[in-house]
Amino acid sequence: MSIVEQLRAAGCVFAEDEARLLTEASAGPDELTELLARRLSGEPLEYILGWAEFCRLRIYVTAGVFVPRQRSEILVGEAIKRAPQGGVVVDLCCGSGAFATVIAAHRADLQVHAADLDPAAVECARRNLGANVYQGDLFDALPAGLRGRIDVVTANAPYVPTERIVEMPVEARLHEPMLALDGGTDGLDVLRRVIDGAGEWLAPGGSLIVESSWGQAKEVSALMVRAGMQAVALMDAGDTIVAGLLEPLTRG
Repeated sequence: MSIVEQLRAAGCVFAEDEARLLTEASAGPDELTELLARRLSGEPLEYILGWAEFCRLRIYVTAGVFVPRQRSEILVGEAIKRAPQGGVVVDLCCGSGAFATVIAAHRADLQVHAADLDPAAVECARRNLGANVYQGDLFDALPAGLRGRIDVVTANAPYVPTERIVEMPVEARLHEPMLALDGGTDGLDVLRRVIDGAGEWLAPGGSLIVESSWGQAKEVSALMVRAGMQAVALMDAGDTIVAGLLEPLTRG
């Protein structure tokens, strides 16, 4: 059975592409056999390669760190569009730092920061972004000097309800950290804290952009409104992921 056939039998949708990437990553037949065995066991391709492609950039990813999803590109695009010239952008729950890295690559004028609670994620993000990566719990991780000065906050916080973790693909629920997946009973435990804390950190007219499922969008929008923000939910064509775009009302 060929490599492509083995990958397809294992449920890999893009078997041809994966076969090519694994072959390119191996130094020879023996290593290719080893890499293929890891993939067939369910290990994420990105961990095997050591990188994930996101917004046409290669993002360094290590085992145990959340792998950036292509569906999140809508969120990053909105952040790039909404950030004012010379503005400040912060990515919370940054994981590998993919959002911050792409934003910085597209907008050299911006001051980009990232933060995560997981030490492994922070180490990975520092390799991708470089400086301005902090370890800690949401806004508590940030330098006090950013308070009230941030123009855009992005957050791909965990939003999968605890009881639905078992429905996730094996490669996610068995290999990625629960810290980055489990959002509590209704999936919104961390998002509530992000929304509640954003007001004092955002500059007047700043934006908070978060990701949730389509089914959660109404409640997320309501949370934003209760926090004194204007909320808009967007869905990328053909996907069920929503980027919630939040603009605090201008402070008087």
